[in-house]
Amino acid sequence: MVKQQAEHRVYSLVHNLGERKRQGEALKIVVTGCMIGAAARDKTGHYLRLLRDRMPEVDEFMPIEEIGFDHAPLRTSHREAWVPISNGCNNFCTFCIVPFTRGREISRPYNEILEECIDLLQKGYTKVTLLGQNVNSYGADLLLGAENIQVLRDIPGSDYFTKQKRSIKELPTRYKPTMVKHLGKLRIPTLFPQLLRDVAQLRFEQVDFLSSNPWDFSDDLIKTIAQNKNISRVIHLPLQSGDDDVLRKMNRWYTTEEYFDLVNKLRRYVPDVTLTTDIIVGFPDETEDQYQNTYKFCEKVKYRKAYISQYSPRPFTAASKMLQDTVDHATKERRWKSLDTLINKPSLRSMAGIHKAI
Repeated sequence: MVKQQAEHRVYSLVHNLGERKRQGEALKIVVTGCMIGAAARDKTGHYLRLLRDRMPEVDEFMPIEEIGFDHAPLRTSHREAWVPISNGCNNFCTFCIVPFTRGREISRPYNEILEECIDLLQKGYTKVTLLGQNVNSYGADLLLGAENIQVLRDIPGSDYFTKQKRSIKELPTRYKPTMVKHLGKLRIPTLFPQLLRDVAQLRFEQVDFLSSNPWDFSDDLIKTIAQNKNISRVIHLPLQSGDDDVLRKMNRWYTTEEYFDLVNKLRRYVPDVTLTTDIIVGFPDETEDQYQNTYKFCEKVKYRKAYISQYSPRPFTAASKMLQDTVDHATKERRWKSLDTLINKPSLRSMAGIHKAI
């Protein structure tokens, strides 16, 4: 749901499955995930009607909150496993629909995560990736009480971990929460540095995590990464824009200077770290100078890889309601190709330098 193109791929997949049903296969098609989360939270019912019109082959639209963890996931790999630790997001970036598709951030019980990881290790898994829309803030609701975080976007009576108790009594008593600071103030408490350390010390060959917001990347988290060599040295740190004015319009809670300070701190304490990122080009009213600021900033940071998107308005977001999609497609495409060549195709840059020298 973050991108229009991804939504269109869902329509195509369901249409192909529907063709198999029409040819006699005994299929039941159930659609879940972010699209259905958005439909369930749309009180007008318009979006659900739209999905039914576009996917008449679907037998059931099921909000992801109704799936939960009653059954072990079906894994396609016997060595690498994804382990969800939280669901939902409490941040409201103006371009992002995720807070409206998955609701408020809910943390999975601490001990349940560890128990799943121990089970995976005993079954021969060598790599785990801890998953959340913002893993850095894991545990804030466990510490403060879920009702004190966000309540405006819930589906009544359900969340991703409904059948599991989430109590401060279940947390490891030997740990003190990490207090995340932003703009000099204590913002939230988090248990993610402790959780990451506990999982790493189970002796997996590699522990990874996705995704993390720059403003919640605490010193304790950097220390945990530095002290545990099996934690991945490839850190995904979404930038979105290298221009401070655009970042403000996006409701991203940092400046490029603060972001670069974090990059330098990571590289100082974890010398072998490499960075990947997310970037949006063509955000409403993005000027050529603002885009060039992003380009120059990426040159300075030297990312290993970037997931670059051309801005597209998403329903329910602040940007779609308040800002006009003013940057034309050709300009978005040019900016996308330019950044993609800079970051993701370094061999082309090397060849360009050789030809220029010749």
